[in-house]
Parts: sequence; C-alpha cells; structure tokens
Amino acid sequence: MDGIAELRAKYLAEVGAAGDPDALESVRLSALGKKGEIALKLRELGRMDPEERKTAGPALNRLKDEIDAALRARKTALEDAALDERLKGEWLDITLPARPRPRGSIHPVSQVMEECAAIFADMGFRVAEGPQVETDWYNFDALNIAPEHPARQEHDTFFLHRDPGDNRPPHVLRTHTSPVQIRALQAQGAPIRVIAPGRVYRMDMDQTHTPMFHQIEGLAIDRDITMANLKWCLEEFFSAYFGTKVRTRFRASHFPFTEPSAEVDIQCSWVGGQLKVGEGDGWMEVLGSGMVHPHVLRSAGVDPDQWQGFAFGMGIDRMAMLKYGIPDLRAFFESDLRWLRHYGFSALDMPSLHAG
Repeated sequence: MDGIAELRAKYLAEVGAAGDPDALESVRLSALGKKGEIALKLRELGRMDPEERKTAGPALNRLKDEIDAALRARKTALEDAALDERLKGEWLDITLPARPRPRGSIHPVSQVMEECAAIFADMGFRVAEGPQVETDWYNFDALNIAPEHPARQEHDTFFLHRDPGDNRPPHVLRTHTSPVQIRALQAQGAPIRVIAPGRVYRMDMDQTHTPMFHQIEGLAIDRDITMANLKWCLEEFFSAYFGTKVRTRFRASHFPFTEPSAEVDIQCSWVGGQLKVGEGDGWMEVLGSGMVHPHVLRSAGVDPDQWQGFAFGMGIDRMAMLKYGIPDLRAFFESDLRWLRHYGFSALDMPSLHAG
C-alpha cells in the first residue's frame, strides 16, 4: 500500500510539534480517530485482494501502534514539563514544624477498667455485661436484699418514674453490677468465672462519692471453691495491679448476698503524706467480698447443695485514685481538659500484666 511512509513522517512530526494536551488530542483524532487517516486506510483492507492484504494489513497495524506509542510518550513528556513548571512557581519549606493536631487521651476510668479486665482474664475470668436499668428483682430480690433494707429507699436509689396505672415491676438505675452475676448464672449456669465492670448509680455526692460511678464485681462458682481461693485471687490481682507484692487482711462483715462476708484491707503506709501500697504496717479497706449466699444461687437457678463460690466488688474509680494519686473523685466527671491531659493515657499505652 502506498503512502504509509508519508503518513508515518507526517504524524510523527505533528506529535513532536504538539505543545499542549489539546493539540496532542487533535493529532490523535486526525490519525487514529474513527474518521482519521489511518483508520480510513484500515477500512480499505476489505476491498483489497488477499495477497495485497497480507502486506498492507501488518504495515498499517505497525503504523497505528507506532503513532499510538508516540502519542503516549509525548503526553507523558507534556505532563512532566507542566509539573516542572508548576514546581518552579510553588515552594514548600520542609523544615517548618507540622501543623498541630489535637490529641485525645484515654480516661483513667477506661484505662483502669481495661487493666483489671486484663489481670482477671489471666486468671480465667471473662467479662459479662448487663443493662444499667434493672428491675428491682434483679437489683434487690435475687440478691437477698430484703424489702425493708435501706438501699431500697428513695434516698439511696434512683427509681424510674411510673405513670398512674402502670403495673409493670419497679425499675431502678442499678446500684451495683451484681445483677449481671445473676444474669450470667442464668445464661451459663455453673461452673462459671466472670467479672462485671460497669456504671452504677446511688444518691451520694462528696469528695469520695458521686451519684454515678464505676464498679467491677467478680464471681466464681464451682463445686469446691473456698474463702482460701478468694484470698489468693484478690492478692494476685492487687499484686499485679499495683506492681508489687500486696498482702490482704479479711475482716468479718455482713452483706445480704454473701455468707460469710468479709471486708478486705490491703497493706499500705503513709510516707510524707504519700500513700504506698504493699509496704508498712497500715491497712486500707478497698472492697467487700464473701461466699455467695444460697439464696442468690437459687435465684439464678443453681443448686446450692451442689455448687458454691465467692463474689467480690470494688470501685474502679477508687482503684484509679489509689494507683495514680488522684485526690478527688468528682474530678473524674467534670470534663476538665486540663485534668484529662494530666491524668489521661495515650491511646498506645495498652494495659498489660506487666504495666507498672
């Protein structure tokens, strides 16, 4: 086919002369568009005899590929030239400091809750959760708290409003996370080992009490669990939590849901007005505990003649105060950014059994 050499020379020259993307696109359409010269030459192949088609077809396809490659190369060259020109007009001082970005922090309550969960998980406890609005059966009756108990009065507990004629059971904002233990026992049965961290609500407000605070309770039920297991479990927890060996002291007490019941003290000392846990001759009460009352087991559908176990409960907020030297509980809930920046934790500071 005649004219292929001329077409090659013509379009390669036009591609090289194109000074911007629009001019280059015009060359492409003239050569390779549906009505371009090379496209029209390709259509003529159908009218050729077989022998001529064998020669002209490959030659036209080679020309098409060559022009296409030249167009792509020229497009890249034009883009690079445009970028170079842009960079000449723009500049950036890479020695300047980066723009400040606001950084959040982990609240001490959240951090301590995770620390406690990590320690108890190492002892085989799983985390159980339950609703914060409970019926009085789960919050009181199932836990052997008698109707005349002071905790069931409105000066101690937040009762939800009921319209006249509403005959549903009374509902309360849970006063402890013990109802979670009942729900976990009902769902799983025995044996069981769970901790129940979460928010609880009581009508109280001073330097060491707030109407809403956080608790973590533990429950372990099996056939031969004793108070000795409870003591070991708590001493292991406190030693891991405070990062030093901590001794405990049990004092007889009374809680409706445990029998026998004990308040637990940890060894501590005051040196120069600073509390040090795990040393000295002093003791500080930190939690209540005991063997689960048979009434509680029966309420959850567990036979107390076959199963027994211990339960304990402590304030997460208070544990944070003891470990991190926070003097006032009310500051936990005031949303003071200065306080949060001071006592907060980095998101990368993950709780572990080795954290000091």
